[in-house]
Amino acid sequence: MILEITQKYLRKEMNRIGVHPDSIQIFEKKQNIIPLKLFGVPFPAANIIKQEMLALGGDAAVHKNVIDGKVERSDILLFGTKKHYEGLMEKLSKMPFFGLLEIKKDLEEFFNKKRIELLISPWGRKVYLNNTLVMGIINVTPDSFYPESRKKSVEEVLAAAEKMIEEGADILDIGGLSTRPGSEPVDEEEEQKRVIPAIKALRESFPRAFISVDTYRAGVAQKALENGADMVNDISGFSFDERILDVVADTKAPYVLMHIKGTPKDMQQNPFYEDVINEITAYFYEKIQAAADKGVDPEKIILDPGIGFGKRYEDNLEILSRIRELKSLKKPILIGHSRKSFIGKTLGDISPEDRLEGTLAITAMCSLCGVDIIRVHDVKENKRVLKMLEAVKCQMYSSPLEAM
Repeated sequence: MILEITQKYLRKEMNRIGVHPDSIQIFEKKQNIIPLKLFGVPFPAANIIKQEMLALGGDAAVHKNVIDGKVERSDILLFGTKKHYEGLMEKLSKMPFFGLLEIKKDLEEFFNKKRIELLISPWGRKVYLNNTLVMGIINVTPDSFYPESRKKSVEEVLAAAEKMIEEGADILDIGGLSTRPGSEPVDEEEEQKRVIPAIKALRESFPRAFISVDTYRAGVAQKALENGADMVNDISGFSFDERILDVVADTKAPYVLMHIKGTPKDMQQNPFYEDVINEITAYFYEKIQAAADKGVDPEKIILDPGIGFGKRYEDNLEILSRIRELKSLKKPILIGHSRKSFIGKTLGDISPEDRLEGTLAITAMCSLCGVDIIRVHDVKENKRVLKMLEAVKCQMYSSPLEAM
């Protein structure tokens, strides 16, 4: 009899077999192929890496003309276990040429850097990132794409917040400016009139709630944080108002950096990508460095690939299918998919009111892929999906004795 074992259960199976405890970590380094991509490697270095990986028992895919030097640079796809990569780093450490030491440093950072485990607000409030968190959407706008999320008064905001907190929301996201496709922005004064009273009332009524302000304007972010908000959620990745970086740097507030192509008014007018994941990744690398140069703590940054913001239908699906790749950046990942148009298209051009089941399917997938925060309209239903999945994952990660 032969049985293929689920990767997450290998440690339990080794314990059942009776493997020596000191050997378990050695075997775990051999159990899982980790495909890594290196970009723009000079052809001599690409040849060396290819040969070294083969010698170690791994492999590397390079451009077909690397071997004869007919291309100056090549991307590389590495195929190896943790053990193979440890061997490669050891070999590269003795090669101070062709940029190989820099590649070794990048590999070390990839394997050794730890993702942050909690978000701390300027006020000292905390949320822990040990499970997928639910961010509940509260829009103080008359024109958000999903009518049920629109709140016309402070009283409606408080009622919605109370319901979401009872249903298990970890974060409340308050926005006063619609960013649906084709929307026109209101002026900053109007946005503040909508958002600031709502945040003041929320902070007074729910002193322990973790509140996010959904804005790309520095002035609104500053006022919101002064009045008790804990986090800034910027759909523009500081492209619309770079001064927001000064606010984040000064207050040390957690900051959601989202990818967008264009503006809400024009972002869905024929967006195009040759490689959507690579382009988003390059955008994040550039933006994280620029934010750090402005004094923003990189450990305060959460990344959002911007589902539906300057993306085609197929782009949204590819991003979701490749979420694990974005986790290579070692930053918390936020996904805002709730009731969006790509769900409606998939399910037969249905309206936002009928997109709950599709939303829950994506939520389940996000949980299994290790997404840190999901931004949704329907807290109770999404929270229940996550709770069920966490129960299954706890079984997968429990000790061998607990599993028996």
